[in-house]
This record gives sequence, C-alpha cells and structure tokens, in this order.
Amino acid sequence: MANSITNKTVKNESVVLNEFDQPVKGVSLWQDAWKRLKKNKMAMFGLLMIIFYALISLSAPLLPIYSYKQQVLGHQFLPPSTRPAGELMYERQDYLLRAMANKEGRELNAVEIERLSDLRDSITTEKKILLSGEEILVHERVYIFGTDSLGRDVLARIIYGGQVSILIGLVGALASVFIGVVLGALSGYIGGTFDSLMMRFVDIMYSLPYMLLVIIFMAVFGRAIGNLFFALAIVSWLTVARVVRGQIMSLKNSEYVEAARSSGAGTARIVFLHLIPNTAGVIIVYTTLRVPSFIMLEAFLSFLGLGVQAPFASWGVLIQDGVYAMTTYSWLLWFPATAMTLFLFSMNFLGDGLRDALDPQSKNKL
Repeated sequence: MANSITNKTVKNESVVLNEFDQPVKGVSLWQDAWKRLKKNKMAMFGLLMIIFYALISLSAPLLPIYSYKQQVLGHQFLPPSTRPAGELMYERQDYLLRAMANKEGRELNAVEIERLSDLRDSITTEKKILLSGEEILVHERVYIFGTDSLGRDVLARIIYGGQVSILIGLVGALASVFIGVVLGALSGYIGGTFDSLMMRFVDIMYSLPYMLLVIIFMAVFGRAIGNLFFALAIVSWLTVARVVRGQIMSLKNSEYVEAARSSGAGTARIVFLHLIPNTAGVIIVYTTLRVPSFIMLEAFLSFLGLGVQAPFASWGVLIQDGVYAMTTYSWLLWFPATAMTLFLFSMNFLGDGLRDALDPQSKNKL
C-alpha cells in the first residue's frame, strides 16, 4: 500500500499526518547526522575517549595526584609501581651495593650495611613540607607511572601536559578556522578583485615553508605559550579559507540568498547569518581534523626546543624527554606517547565520523 501523508489543522496548528492519522515529526539535519554518527562505532569510541580526556584534564586539580612540578631528587627514575617509593629506593640501593660487592667477590661490609640502615631510617622518618604547608612522609608516595630524572610524577605530568597539548590543539584550530572562514567566505561571496588578490596571497603563503615560518617566528618573538598559539594559527588558515570559499561560491546564488538580498540584507548579514551557517558541517569536520595536526606540530617544535617551556609541560615535551632515556627508562617514553597517540586517533575517528554523518551522500552507507 502506498504511503500517504496529509495535512491537518489542529488547534490552529498545521500537523502532518501519515496514512494511519499519526503525526509525522520532522527530523532536522543535526538530528539526522547524530543518528548516523551513533551507528559509527569508531566515531563513538573517539567521542567517548575525547570526553574522558576532557574530564581528566579539567578535573586535574581535584584528582588525588601529586604536583607535576614538585621535585624529589631521591625519587629519580623510579619505575612504575603500586608500592611506596621508599621501598623502591631501598631495593635499588641494596641491589647496587650487593652488585658491587659481588663483583669484588665479598659480602657487604660494615659501612655499606650502615648506609642501608641509615637509608631505611630516613625512609620511615623523612618528611617534606608542600607548597600548601602540609607536612607529609615523602617516601610513602606511590608512582603508578614512575618518575623522571628530577623525581617528578610522570602520571601528573601526563595529565597536566594533556591540558597544555589539548589547549594548544583547540586554540590553534579555532583561531585558524576563524581566520580561514571569515576570509574565505568574504572572498567567495564578494569575488572580483578582492577574491583574486586573496587567492594570490594564499598561493604565495602556500609556497613558503610552513614550519620554517613558525620556527622563525618563535625564535624572534620568544617561546611563550601565547606566541606559540599565534605562530601556529597565523599561517594555518590557508586550506580552510580555500574550502570555505568553494562552499560559499556554490551557495551564493541559492534562492534563500537571493531572497535575503532582495529584502535589503547587506553583505555582512548574508555572509555571516546565511552562508556560513550552511557550511557549518564542513567547518566542524575540518576543526576536528586540525586539532591533532596542531598537537603534532607542537610536539615537533618541542623536539627543536621551541615548544612549551618549563615549568609547564606538554605531551611533546614529555616525549622529547623520554626519547633520550628510552633505552634505560622506557616508561618515560611509552606512557606519554600512548596517551598522545590515543587522543590523536580518537580525534581522527571522530572527524571521519562527522564527515560521513554530515555528508548527505553517505546517508545509506552506515
């Protein structure tokens, strides 16, 4: 039986009814996209992981972790463990003294036994005053992800480093997308000489080495986080400008644009209230795919010594430190690298899922 849909007025409201006299509810573009996104398991996994990372980063001050910048030199290079740091310190010192004695073909002498005894007493009694004024037994700390060369907690540095890396990715992506959307939309709508000049400027910028410009900017203006944000965003808007320009050129002769133009709407109103909202799908997808790119760029700059500076840390800085010690203290590389890789994969999965969900041509593919 063929489906039939009729219009019926109920209480001065027009209601669309199907053949069974049941109201038909309309589905918006965003509701339809969300339904399709939920069918993509990898995209939903990426979304859940991003939410998890966001919650951990935002709640870092409330988590039961140690300060990311507090140094305990006696806890240098402690391996990942669920046991107190004092036990690991004693075992390491005992192993070193016994290895030296075995190499010389003897037992521990009185001096070495006394050193171990003093160390054990120190472990059970030594206290440290935190910045908050609290006094604690410092050797009772537990480092699940181990410590670095200065005795700092690797887990805390990964969490706080995630704050910096994610912030760099978000701010850089949003800034570059904002610049690209505004310039690309105006260029596509206005056209003519303005469009030609804008595209020639984009071509010139494309011909310049991107990373070299960022490195020169950081070297000249300093390595502050604000300069890093600006350097990454100022030359990364080129692609989104071209993409948005193409979208605007295909939409600017649409009926709703002609209607807005005939009603007296100006260029700014048409561009920012009518055209750009209709390219929101492309903009959102591009933004999600740019966040991993900025995090990777910051990691690359950290290898060159132009990334985030102490006492702050980022995933790139932690990976750089871990590379130099990976043969002996592998946890310094594997834990931050795993955290960063998982986040980057999650962002890419979500970006691909959004691209498919917001693309009408892919409606029947999921």
